[in-house]
Amino acid sequence: MRIVLLSGGSGKRLWPLSNDTRSKQFLKVLEGPQGQSESMVQRVWRQLQQTGLSEQATIATSKPQVEILRSQLGEEVDLVVEPERRDTFPAIALTAAYLYSVQGVGLNETVAILPVDPYVEESFFYKVTELDQVLENSGAELALIGVQPTYPSEKYGYIVPEQRIGTKDEPMEYAKVSRFQEKPREAEAAEMIEQSALWNCGVFAFKLNYLINLLIELELPIQYEEMLKQYGRLEKISFDYQVVEKASRIVVTPYDGYWKDLGTWNTLTDEMSTNIVGKGVVTDSSLNTHLVNELNIPVCVLGVSNVIVATSPDGILVSEKEASPQIKEVLKDSAERPMYEERRWGCYKVLDYTRNSKGEEVLTKRIIIEADKNLSYQYHLKRNEVWTVVSGQGEFILDGDLQRIHQGDTISIPSGGKHSVKAITELEIIEVQMGSELIEEDIVRIEMEWADIIQNCVNWGKTR
Repeated sequence: MRIVLLSGGSGKRLWPLSNDTRSKQFLKVLEGPQGQSESMVQRVWRQLQQTGLSEQATIATSKPQVEILRSQLGEEVDLVVEPERRDTFPAIALTAAYLYSVQGVGLNETVAILPVDPYVEESFFYKVTELDQVLENSGAELALIGVQPTYPSEKYGYIVPEQRIGTKDEPMEYAKVSRFQEKPREAEAAEMIEQSALWNCGVFAFKLNYLINLLIELELPIQYEEMLKQYGRLEKISFDYQVVEKASRIVVTPYDGYWKDLGTWNTLTDEMSTNIVGKGVVTDSSLNTHLVNELNIPVCVLGVSNVIVATSPDGILVSEKEASPQIKEVLKDSAERPMYEERRWGCYKVLDYTRNSKGEEVLTKRIIIEADKNLSYQYHLKRNEVWTVVSGQGEFILDGDLQRIHQGDTISIPSGGKHSVKAITELEIIEVQMGSELIEEDIVRIEMEWADIIQNCVNWGKTR
């Protein structure tokens, strides 16, 4: 069996901490087994390692999330990267082509698709492994996992089986699916639960052969490199609409264990071990109130209950917990650039942005580079930069010249200047960008690994 974790979309429901590059699964607000801060994706990956499934797992993601995935999970995690975001069917199709033509996965092997951020116990992943046998025994095209509901929720979709799925003491292995129902009203949900309906947790499996044949039928490539080239012509459509709704044989197997979607502030804070993350105070008179503060200034919350207060460089949210899901709708037309990003080498935070009297944009960042990590060897076309080293030591390269940098050093990097830096100790830099268009896309990368960068510079120095 192969496991595919979907980690594609941007995040607005947990704004201001989540943004286009740091979706909800990357927020380090949970507590790990040693008391460390842990994100949802780190928790899921740890559980996959503990259940022996991580070596069989691939993460399907988008370009903006590659750096943060590498940062949180390490360089060894297997990634399939969409050239552009095009919904879940194209992402799964691309991954199927990768498994088939690059990994050499057999056509009869089971592929299980999971969201990257379910909040579950380890038993859930053992349930996922049972989907292989369910497909074999049922002869179905798709096998789903449905969670036994604990109450008639209006937040989740439902899977309605054709027959009752048995009792807790004698559950059925699987049942044929009659229909799906998206987020019903409470009364309708209660009625469906009486009919053995299950919460749809977004987990399903198929034989690789099933999807490869479907791609052939749709006249889409089954070779990975060709799929990458043609990715832009794939229709933006969900797997549910393109595949599930057209499948004729679908079965569901019930899971009777803990499962929760931590997609909103009111559900996420239920699983947080502390009500204060960051600098601040929440008084005892503020019942069921949480503060998550990423700013370096204190926040005080006095005498207000059932509230989430969240601050980051992207903005400030003060909301009743039950009202917090509305944030996605409120910000649907917002196109602000992310002000904080986590990268494979560390992180950066935007401190200030202005436009000067000459019409130039001026952007100030605080950059943290972890010890022994480096930026890529790169240059910019539309900006000059001035770096001030605030703390730490490192090695800096500009157009092939290597030098040591220390606290207090100031460096000017002209537009077109090829540069990189490696941190010897943790390195903090204040970067001031000045130019006509200050965007993250204005980076031309030449090399990524430090050894390659050094070799590139040696060769470049010989020829100049």
